[in-house]
Amino acid sequence: MDQPEDRQLVERCQQGERGAFDLLVPRYQDRIHNVVYRLIGDRHRAEDLAQDAFAQAYRHIDRFKGESSFYTWLYRIAVNLCLSHRRRLSTRMAGRTLSIFRKPESTFRESTIDLEDERDEPVRLVDQREMGEQIQEAIASLEDSLREVVVLRDIEGHSYEAIADLVDCPIGTVRSRLHRARGVLQERLRHLL
Repeated sequence: MDQPEDRQLVERCQQGERGAFDLLVPRYQDRIHNVVYRLIGDRHRAEDLAQDAFAQAYRHIDRFKGESSFYTWLYRIAVNLCLSHRRRLSTRMAGRTLSIFRKPESTFRESTIDLEDERDEPVRLVDQREMGEQIQEAIASLEDSLREVVVLRDIEGHSYEAIADLVDCPIGTVRSRLHRARGVLQERLRHLL
C-alpha cells in the first residue's frame, strides 16, 4: 500500500485528523534531529529542540500554506529554535568564564575504522576523536548563517538548490557563504592539515 504524500497528510491534519501528523513525524525525525544536533552540538538539548520543532509544527499546522515542502517548513522551524536557543545561551553566558580545561561533548558519531596495525589502534582512535572534536568546535564557532550551510552541504550532503530552498536565499548566496565558511574553517584548522 502506498504511503500518503506529505501534502495529503498536512491537509488531513489541518482538517483536524490528529493521527495524520503522527505519520509525518517518523519521516523526518532523524533528519531534523541530526541537523539540530549539528547546529547546537549538544546531543540531549538537540533531542529537546527537535521535539519542540515537531510540537511547534503541529500547533501551527494551519499556517503551512504549501509554498514549500513540508520538510523545508519544518526545517525552518527547527533552525529558528536553534538560533533562539543560541541567543538565550549567549545572553546567559555573558560575563561568565569557562574553564579552558573542560572538554565539550564530542559531536561526531563514532564509526568503525579499519586499521592496518592493531598496535596503533588506541592511538589512532584517540587522535581521530580529538580531531573530530576540534573540527566540531571549529564548525560550532562559525556564525549561524555560515554554520548552517556547512552542516547542510558538507555534513548532510544537500544540493545547493535544496540548501537555497531550506535557508530561503539565492543559490549564489549559498555558494558565497559556503566558500567563506570553508575559508574560515581552513584557517582555524590549519594545524590539522
